[in-house]
Amino acid sequence: MANLKKVWTYLVIAFVGLLCALNYELFVFPNQFAPSGLNGICTMIQHVFGISVGSLSLLINIPLALLCYYKVSKPIAMRSMVYVGAFSVGLLILDHLDLSMFAYATENGTSKILGPLVAGIIAGYSYSILAKASAYSGGTDFISALIHAKNPQKSVYGLTFSMNVCIAITSYFVYGYQMEPVILCILYSFTSSTVVERLVKSGREAVCFEIITDYPKEISEEIIKKVRHTTTLIPAKGMYSGRETNMLICVVNKTQVSAVSRIIRKYPYTFAVMDPVSEVMGNFKDLKTDGTDVRDILDHGDGKTL
Repeated sequence: MANLKKVWTYLVIAFVGLLCALNYELFVFPNQFAPSGLNGICTMIQHVFGISVGSLSLLINIPLALLCYYKVSKPIAMRSMVYVGAFSVGLLILDHLDLSMFAYATENGTSKILGPLVAGIIAGYSYSILAKASAYSGGTDFISALIHAKNPQKSVYGLTFSMNVCIAITSYFVYGYQMEPVILCILYSFTSSTVVERLVKSGREAVCFEIITDYPKEISEEIIKKVRHTTTLIPAKGMYSGRETNMLICVVNKTQVSAVSRIIRKYPYTFAVMDPVSEVMGNFKDLKTDGTDVRDILDHGDGKTL
């Protein structure tokens, strides 16, 4: 079963690589702008010298992947190269196909932002899948992983940001001294990073309820039965009245907030304080609303991705 999940994970990573290759052919190249990362540099080289991004991506990422293989993590390097290989081969194949009837580009420039916007959404979605499969998209990710392995305390976000700024500025000169490619690069980078952040965190964001009540047992039983979450009971005391009471702490998914709220409203002299939780960590079971286990369909490797 474990081997089957690993094979499925590699197939998903390869599919994501092909999807990103198609994304470039349909939305990036026709709109003449450079996306973020090392592929942005490759895109500008292709625009000036005609060398395929697929070939350049392989040439750049193979030595970086080998360094990652020996310095960071063998599984991560192998998974990442599956993506890079599928992406590069996909581009090399698609370069010989006529996709003009599907590609999005406007002759007079109207609605040109839609191409980079869609490209950023697809890229963000693809990178979120790679993150869940413990794989990198190559390029800057490899460099960041190598820096982090040598200096764990050193932030790599500054390096990524600086590189993207350089790519955006350089695109002004590469694409005929125009501001539009710069704006499109910024739009693509912002959209892709926003989408991947939202998707990666969507399964870990939650809400913490702090429930003050005289009915801790009844409320706890309802939450356990209907929401499939447990609670923690803490003895409390109202400082104004001096009366002994109880506080229940319960962390639930955002989709379950209304269910917990309906339970709380049923009991008199009961109120709750809600706080957003950006991430929940720990060794516990992940259950569906019907109480069954949530099964991961992807293998997470050694979990050493940043």
